[in-house]
Amino acid sequence: MYHAIKDELGEEVDYVWHDTESLDQYDGILLPGGFSYGDYLRSGAIARFSNVMDAVKKAASQGKPVLGVCNGFQILLEAGLLPGAMRRNENLKFICKTVNLKVANNETMFTNAYGKDEVIAIPVAHGEGNYYCDEHTLQKLIENNQILFQYAGDNPNGSLQDIAGITNETGNVLGMMPHPERAVSDLLGSADGLKLFQSIVKQWREQNVVTS
Repeated sequence: MYHAIKDELGEEVDYVWHDTESLDQYDGILLPGGFSYGDYLRSGAIARFSNVMDAVKKAASQGKPVLGVCNGFQILLEAGLLPGAMRRNENLKFICKTVNLKVANNETMFTNAYGKDEVIAIPVAHGEGNYYCDEHTLQKLIENNQILFQYAGDNPNGSLQDIAGITNETGNVLGMMPHPERAVSDLLGSADGLKLFQSIVKQWREQNVVTS
């Protein structure tokens, strides 16, 4: 994630420790993948209580972009910043491969550089990526266009409605299981993930242009 922002996107980025109490100096927050606290109890269930999560919630309430990838998505779900829950993959196995995603909504701060229904190649690497929510929540996600990414063709984990990434109602918090930061250069096999980070920067700059 750090490499994607610093070297491929060319923007400033810092690592932030889990006990950090303020993120006020940052324009956006990125929760990377991994296995926080060893994935004990449930993925993200312990990390949601880290001190920094209060600051993440504050940033989200201020409209700053918050992106959670893989374990980061799981943490956002556990913290209540996104609706639904994550279950074990349908085949009960860890999956690590590149999959095709459909950009279901390209009119957001995370997807404005993509075309509508564009199919992109992004890697997945998870054991608990089977997204689930109740019927009422699903209907709201559909009505509010909160489903940004869906698996195209092959659904690797059995997630409801092929969901691979969703936002909150205000559209500034995105959780997704695939790893866009692992697809920011052709050297990595795909550069399709770079547009997601470019979308965030583009939207931020448009919203913060100072005119005289």
